[in-house]
Amino acid sequence: MGIYKYIREAWKNPKDNLGDIWRKRILEWKKEDVTIRVKKPTRIDKARSLGYKAKQGYIVVRQRVRRGGRQRETIRKGRRSKHFGRRKDLDKSYQSVAEERAVKKYPNCRVLNGYYVGGDGDYFWYEVILVDCSHPQILADPRINWIFESKHKGRVFRGLTSAARKSRGLRHKGKGAEKLRPSRTANIKSRKY
Repeated sequence: MGIYKYIREAWKNPKDNLGDIWRKRILEWKKEDVTIRVKKPTRIDKARSLGYKAKQGYIVVRQRVRRGGRQRETIRKGRRSKHFGRRKDLDKSYQSVAEERAVKKYPNCRVLNGYYVGGDGDYFWYEVILVDCSHPQILADPRINWIFESKHKGRVFRGLTSAARKSRGLRHKGKGAEKLRPSRTANIKSRKY
């Protein structure tokens, strides 16, 4: 068995397997900024499986996301009780929110993928793998330079990353998934008119 297999096993139940290390990390991360660049991935096995390479042009960012529901800025107009709710239900995962916030801090990069690294009662932490658009080593690599095509610009905001595609229901094909493509809203509109 390779070392990555042992690391993967440890991360299946981190609170029990990592114990004190886990608690110390969470306490340290709470004191840090919301978005922070890290030298190397916390979960090297997961990062490697998602496309990370230890070479120039790849950036790993740890992003903190507050747990809990979202609220509208103001109460919507209207007198009925239905209109007075401020709660806003989104079909967006915490990971996709973390990816969007990370790329806002690094606008010259594109999101390759992200993964979970920790959480407590207040926050979740995700590490986001970013690829630097202007780096010559990345532009020369045929395994990753697909990300610089114009159709991948702003892919994180258009729901094209892995986490966003999952929350959009695009893991499924065929029977039972007829109303998911190109999007739920587009499908509803096409059947309305």
